[in-house]
Amino acid sequence: MGNIAEWTVENMHFWESKGKTIAYRNLWISIPCLLLSFAIWMMWSIIIVQMENLGFVFDPDPGRNVLLLYTLPSIAGLAGATLRIPHSFLVAIGGGRNVVFLSTVLLLLPTVGAGLALQDPNTSYLTFAILAALSGFGGGNFASSMSNISFFFPKRMQGTSLGLNAGLGNLGVSVMQLILPLGMTVGFFTSMTGQGRIVKSSGAVAYIQNCGWTWVPLLLLALTASWFSMDNLKHATPKLRGNWAAIGRSFYLIFLGLMATTAGLLLLLVVKASIWIVLPVTIVLTLILMRLASFGEVKESLKRQFSIFSSKHNWVMTVIYTMTFGSFIGYSAAFPKLIQDVFGTLPNGSPNPNAPNPFVYAWLGPLVGSLVRPIGGWLSDRIGSGSRVTQWITFAMIAAALALTFFVTQARTSEAPERFFLPFLMLFLVLFVAAGIGNGSTFRSIPYIFPPEKAGPVLGWTSAVAAYGSFIIPQVFGQQIQRGHAEYALYGFAIYYVLCLLLNWWHYERKDAEVKC
Repeated sequence: MGNIAEWTVENMHFWESKGKTIAYRNLWISIPCLLLSFAIWMMWSIIIVQMENLGFVFDPDPGRNVLLLYTLPSIAGLAGATLRIPHSFLVAIGGGRNVVFLSTVLLLLPTVGAGLALQDPNTSYLTFAILAALSGFGGGNFASSMSNISFFFPKRMQGTSLGLNAGLGNLGVSVMQLILPLGMTVGFFTSMTGQGRIVKSSGAVAYIQNCGWTWVPLLLLALTASWFSMDNLKHATPKLRGNWAAIGRSFYLIFLGLMATTAGLLLLLVVKASIWIVLPVTIVLTLILMRLASFGEVKESLKRQFSIFSSKHNWVMTVIYTMTFGSFIGYSAAFPKLIQDVFGTLPNGSPNPNAPNPFVYAWLGPLVGSLVRPIGGWLSDRIGSGSRVTQWITFAMIAAALALTFFVTQARTSEAPERFFLPFLMLFLVLFVAAGIGNGSTFRSIPYIFPPEKAGPVLGWTSAVAAYGSFIIPQVFGQQIQRGHAEYALYGFAIYYVLCLLLNWWHYERKDAEVKC
């Protein structure tokens, strides 16, 4: 454990005698750290459902209040996606072990903060918005985690190893959506946090503050394991010297991402700018800050890595990967509240007494999407083509999104909307499965398109932009539900999937494609 100078995993003898043990040790610690990151990043998808049940009111207009609730996971999505941009370059600057340790430590801020703030229903919306933004630390961690693991395994195992890290890490969303509803029923931390609150609809007691406190002991275990059992590779971080100095440089880049996130949130919440303005402004500002405000070795390292932006394939893969991971994480953030809003109200505006419980079903989508992600990498390795697998799953996503529009429309106008819940759930599971497989297949393609020194930053960058799905999808659903037409959001997503289908076919799947991956 520590800093490793020799790392030649393409050499079979080195891999079998030494490299395999080290690589898998780092992978098995990386996975739980990433799982916790996803859980904390996406915890607002469950929190906002219980907030509505408990009567947290941030605006007297019910429609506006619903939009504000959807905005909290969207804020976490914006922050997490933005922080992925600096995280894309952290391993080359700070070292894999150091970055994983720092990233895990930072997750204590939103968890402890949420545990305190959720005790009081009079806590301001601004406080929750700040905590949701800090949850973005969990979203940012994915980029550095994937970049780090890509250095540990030979090319022939990239699809499987990255699929395991990402797929089991993504499982944190489902684990969170399963654990938190249960955790809110028991007063685990009442000696520290006080009593629970009465749920309006059922009269049960809910300890909503447990949504934050649940993760603290697990984080302490994870950060200890990362520091004492993971490694920095000289191959991945050529100019690594002191660990604490490297951690300091890494934190500085994360801080630049936080500054850009703050600017994006001011545009969203104060200026009330469109998400289609907030998104590009935040991305461009992050890149400008990283380029102009960095210094010394950090500046030189970033300059080398920024060369990925001159490659058209970086941009093509960014669009395609956003279809897969952006859909997975965006639907994960919106799914519990979407179930509540589509099936919880009758056409006359009264509550539906037979509405399905979002807590019972919402975790299934992220679960199946996470579990099949390694299959996407494995299948791509098996048939020798990630782009072909991507092509298949894109057809499935288009069909599922269009079919969903029918059942969402029927539920909106029905006196018994719950009759349409089963096909709604099944089709959403198809979307999650297809997106999960596509996550693995697209990530498998990148090491075949780019040389090793660029593959890591490209993996990080594409995952960063794709993570904005967790910002866009809840916002789009929230806006369309406020207007009474949730199905319009699905029409828009289907059109985007068609664009991705054409891009993937033209650049990688047609007979005369420039690159076969």
